Amino acid sequence: MTFDWNYMLGLLGDAEFWRATWTVIKLSTLTWVLSIGFGFLLALAKQSRHALLSVPARGYIWLFRSLPLLVLLIFIYNLPQALPATSVVLADPFWSGLLALVICETAYVAEIHRGGLLSIPKGQGEAARALGLKFFGTQWRVVIPQALRVALPSLANEYISIVKLTSLVSVISLTEILMVGQRLYSQNFLVIETMAAVAFFYVFIVTVFDFLLKRLERLLDVNQRNVSRVPDAAVLALATQQRSALQRPVSTGVSALQATRLHKAYNDIEVLGSVNLQIQPGEVVSVIGPSGSGKTTLIRLLNGLEPLDNGEIQINGQPFIHLSKVGAQKPQYTEHAEHRLNIGMVFQSFNLFPHLNVLDNLLMAPKYHRLGRTDELKQQAYALLHKVGMLDHAWKYPHQLSGGQQQRVAIARALMMRPQIMLFDEPTSALDPEKVNEVLQVIEALAEEGITMVIVTHEMNFAFKVSDRIVFMEKGRVVCDDTPAVLRSGQNPRVEAFLKDVSLA
Repeated sequence: MTFDWNYMLGLLGDAEFWRATWTVIKLSTLTWVLSIGFGFLLALAKQSRHALLSVPARGYIWLFRSLPLLVLLIFIYNLPQALPATSVVLADPFWSGLLALVICETAYVAEIHRGGLLSIPKGQGEAARALGLKFFGTQWRVVIPQALRVALPSLANEYISIVKLTSLVSVISLTEILMVGQRLYSQNFLVIETMAAVAFFYVFIVTVFDFLLKRLERLLDVNQRNVSRVPDAAVLALATQQRSALQRPVSTGVSALQATRLHKAYNDIEVLGSVNLQIQPGEVVSVIGPSGSGKTTLIRLLNGLEPLDNGEIQINGQPFIHLSKVGAQKPQYTEHAEHRLNIGMVFQSFNLFPHLNVLDNLLMAPKYHRLGRTDELKQQAYALLHKVGMLDHAWKYPHQLSGGQQQRVAIARALMMRPQIMLFDEPTSALDPEKVNEVLQVIEALAEEGITMVIVTHEMNFAFKVSDRIVFMEKGRVVCDDTPAVLRSGQNPRVEAFLKDVSLA
């Protein structure tokens, strides 16, 4: 028995095979796209802290990863026997097959998404929250683009698996590639030649879509992008002429920020105990102290990045964060989110969004909050980038910048929201020594402009130079809160001991 090449090659032009190929493409692509969407929601639900979401999500993933697809296909196709109303849709093998594949694949894709979500640093969500983005805004603009890029190689592999799984839909009489082949070799008994043609069509689909998905993967990979664009003369002129939109403090007799009796504990270990802090408009306050004294915890409480256990925070005399209690119920954490935009936050680890270039990092939150027209926001962004010395790098991505440059961009991004108060959480701690000064100079320039600031820092000379007041903390409590001159005088033995090895200029 010889292989009939003429017959096999003739099948490659067979119209019925190509119609079946188009059916497989539609079925697999729809399954893939829908599974990606539903799988992401399922992954979010599984990671939720609420049992009403996480328990059903875990149950769904467990069940449909355990159930064979063939069993699910037959069950769904025959479901109209029990529920006649479903026959309108499920009587069609294509829609029955699509439903079964989506139900099954969503469970697998959810786990791929979960891996992508777990790869996103916690700081990305915190940075988005500090900029006032709500949950779904954070997911759509920050988390999904990054998680999808991480998960795309696995998702592409899953698409290939779906293409091959469509062959199982032949059991419910869908005219797809395998069923056409079976029909042909049952008539002429040329099994090997027919199956070779079937294999060709599957390989063709996988090869084409694998190529397209790899192109998409490269397109989404910002690490492979080369940025050579520089600002033209018009942008430079606009940046130097445009006044950056910083809210200069206005004295109203009300504290810009007031924190009262702040308390925070982790696992019953107190890290902050009954801390009071009052910041006046235009005041620069540095928070210093030994490591583990509660400085970072304090500044995270002030911005609502950590829920406080007790106390309250006011912005311009208005409640921002407090605990409200009704009767004998447990106090409820309450945040008035409308005040969040009054506070800008700069993190020690920068927390720039790696999938966006420098300019888009500055524009994302103002666009989200609709703070102005795009052209106006771009003008403000150019002006702020010029202010921090980063205009020449406006179209670069964070991975193309040094640590000092990233931190200067992070400062400009916070200022884009026109905050009344700026919080700095050890802004130079992640920098090489030679990069520290370029960031400190930017902060010092802001201090000279009268911007209200709270700065957690280990740079003693800087703190004593720019601060109106210095708060010294130890073991979660404020030991001393006074002017730099008073702290220099050595009146407080603990502060004097802390500064004994520091050569203050």
